[in-house]
Amino acid sequence: MEGGGMATWERIQRLPERFHQQMQQVYGAHMPIEVRQALSDWIDSHDWQTLNPDNPDVNQYVPGLVGQFMHELEEKTNATNDFVMRIKLTEALTQFKQDYSNDPSCLIRVLRNCIICEQKIIAQYEASSGQQGLGVLGGVPDPTLTILQEMDECRRNTQLMEEQIKQMHQKEEAFVIQYQDMQKHNAHLQQLQTTGQSAEIIQRTQQEGAQFEVLIKESARDLHQARLNFEKSIRESVQQIAQLQHHIVNTQLAKWHHAQQLAGNGQPFDNNLDQIQEWCEELAGLIWRHLQLVHRLEFLINKMPTTSGGTLKETFSQLENRIKVLLSALVCGTFVIEKQPPQVMKTNTRFCATVRLLVGGQLNVHMSPPEVRVSIISEAQALLLARNDGYPSNEVSGEILNNVCAMEYHQASKQLSVSFRNMSLKRIRRAEKKGTESVMDEKFCLLFQSSVKVGDITFSVQARSLPVVVIVHGNQEPHARATVTWDNAFSEQQRQPFVVPECVTWSQMAHVLSTKFHKTTGRGLSESNLHFLATKAFRNPNLGHDFRDHKLSWALFCKEQLPERGFTFWEWFYAIMKVTKEHLRLLWNDGVVWGFVSRREAEDMLLKKPNGTFLLRFSDSELGGVSIAWVADKEGGGKEILMVQPFTSKDFQIRSLADRISDLHNILYLYPDTVKDQAFAKYYTRPSEPQSGQTNGYIKPMLITQIPGIPQLVSDSDPATPQPFYAHSESQNMYAGGLHDATFGDPNSMQLYPLTAAPISAQRLKRFRDEDFCTVQQVSN
Repeated sequence: MEGGGMATWERIQRLPERFHQQMQQVYGAHMPIEVRQALSDWIDSHDWQTLNPDNPDVNQYVPGLVGQFMHELEEKTNATNDFVMRIKLTEALTQFKQDYSNDPSCLIRVLRNCIICEQKIIAQYEASSGQQGLGVLGGVPDPTLTILQEMDECRRNTQLMEEQIKQMHQKEEAFVIQYQDMQKHNAHLQQLQTTGQSAEIIQRTQQEGAQFEVLIKESARDLHQARLNFEKSIRESVQQIAQLQHHIVNTQLAKWHHAQQLAGNGQPFDNNLDQIQEWCEELAGLIWRHLQLVHRLEFLINKMPTTSGGTLKETFSQLENRIKVLLSALVCGTFVIEKQPPQVMKTNTRFCATVRLLVGGQLNVHMSPPEVRVSIISEAQALLLARNDGYPSNEVSGEILNNVCAMEYHQASKQLSVSFRNMSLKRIRRAEKKGTESVMDEKFCLLFQSSVKVGDITFSVQARSLPVVVIVHGNQEPHARATVTWDNAFSEQQRQPFVVPECVTWSQMAHVLSTKFHKTTGRGLSESNLHFLATKAFRNPNLGHDFRDHKLSWALFCKEQLPERGFTFWEWFYAIMKVTKEHLRLLWNDGVVWGFVSRREAEDMLLKKPNGTFLLRFSDSELGGVSIAWVADKEGGGKEILMVQPFTSKDFQIRSLADRISDLHNILYLYPDTVKDQAFAKYYTRPSEPQSGQTNGYIKPMLITQIPGIPQLVSDSDPATPQPFYAHSESQNMYAGGLHDATFGDPNSMQLYPLTAAPISAQRLKRFRDEDFCTVQQVSN
């Protein structure tokens, strides 16, 4: 461990009092803290992270390690002058020999768990550096420490019961010998009586027989009491295991499932499934050992009944059933979908998924590999499945190709899993729609089913995927994404499939939008961004700042169109997210795209700045559109704000936004006051080297963005640009206000004119498509 020598023990002693309770939970009767103190040098000289006795490569060294441990402890016990310490160490040494002589790896496992928990406590304290928040760390126990402590206690109890049943077996053997001796004695007495022996001899023999009978009765009572004590011990132990299983499966694994679902919206995912598998495997081993203990005692009871033997037999039969129920819940509850299928699923498109049985290796399920079958079911069928805890296999809502595969055991990772790599949804059967429902509102899920054999017991296991929306065309994807985004974010852990709230607070929605935007583009949303989004979502441009608890409905989110627009709030937001991911990611992460700002606010910001100051904003009217707004002189005096018709993904496929900004010499400063080239130069496309030996006789053209009729604010050092072939009559291609003209691109609406013939005062400003402005230049440096 870090620090060496007594450093770790000294760090433990420096822990504040609020951490002492956690440390006391780590060290107890199973590993007295006095042993930790006495062997601190020896403990610190080993790397306990790698010394895992469950690792086959390490297990071979465990006996030697235990020998060293016991030798060191004996030496420390003999060397100490502290009377109380010597008593504690002697008791611990004796206890270790009794508890772990038959299973030395268990001693190392217990010690290792204590050391790892101890390291976590120290790390918590040192990471906090004694600052505010330490009380929270010290007041809330680490669930990992709690589980390890409970696991160790269950393990110790199981060992004690295994010793108890050995002792009972020995008592039974002794009882049988005593009983046979008594039978021999009675036969001898009968022989004396029939042969006419003296009364004195017969009387003495009868007294001896009476003593034998008393001894037999006492032995029988002791045996019966031992069985009663054992029944009480195993009942309490089973209850403790049930609580531990609830903690692991119903709490920790449920948290993992919920985190996996939130990860679908971009939430960071701490995937601790391997750790949970370790706990579940340990739990499975304990449950199986308890089942064997019950079987062994039932065998002893059948072999030698005692008083109330029938009642005991019935009691242990009930215990056996309860243990099997625990085992069933563990096996069924740990059949999990490690890699979810896509939540927006297109028909006839290949997709993947992976399922894992967390206890498969521990219970040797791989000796008879289960076959997993996948089907797709509707929301109504999933609800029926949840209510009835069973499902008719013929009730499905579609056909999946390559949907059957056998699980495999991976020795290196000790995982029993199966990966479906080539599934495809061939067809889907939909339910009848009501009201405004669309196919993108309808949720399905994939159902993974298998039969798992553990010993002579067979369990039917199943796992439902996260909700899936099935589409047949790419234009259905945005609405489908809205459905799964809402479901992932706002569904409760224990819900009926697939119930979600109709309304959520804006603070909840803001977190989802920022998280999803961050995951998709690399940077989240600021408070001002979120305020602007709230004005859009609530259709209220004058929204104040006390809106975090306002309720946003599903209809406002993605069903009802924005005012004077042909799309919903989500479609608008999704298009922005998509164009940012595909074309503006670097610019967005660098902070040069202002983005979420209203037209009016952009105008107010720019009017306070020098001419040529510009910013980049997401368009209100064009899906996935990005507009350049800048301040310029107004004819007749004053200033005005001009805005280029929004560029879209199609435009950026032709020429990047940074290169277009470079082309426009009338914009000089990125808001508030950054020189344009300083902000964007690193994103400009560098001219390619001229190709030597070119023999095709052509010069490669380069597309340049220009705005007709706008005087240049700086001298243009570029070669002369030829006049365009056409000037589109697209209304407001570059506009200070107005609506988009649907006739854009119509050849009949085009007219020919020179650039110089388009004064600002006579005609609205226009921005021409790049393909209409080809400057013929020799491509060079």
